[in-house]
Amino acid sequence: MTIEVLKSKLHCVQVTEANLNYMGSITLDMDLMDAVGIIPGERVFIVDNNNGERFDTYTIKGERGSGCVCLNGAAARKVQVGDTIIIMAYARMSPEEAIEFTPRIAFPENNRINNK
Repeated sequence: MTIEVLKSKLHCVQVTEANLNYMGSITLDMDLMDAVGIIPGERVFIVDNNNGERFDTYTIKGERGSGCVCLNGAAARKVQVGDTIIIMAYARMSPEEAIEFTPRIAFPENNRINNK
């Protein structure tokens, strides 16, 4: 048996763009993705703290150091620029692995990772 557990979390980043005319996904600054181990094309779950929306999509790599958090396609209708969102990815593992596993969580400031 396997269970799904939190693998990665970007806590409270701000939406910088909402692009309705793109096929779908979320474009993220590669620094943000690297900080928590999210890869391009990975399924992520989004929670909008401003309006309560919860949805999932996949990631596209954005320009490193840009602070980009852009919801694309239909997901653009679920957020507003400036909204605070939480981005989470999950992994499947055995309960035994899950007990020992520690998720990678980041608390970016102004959509940037503080490496100090």
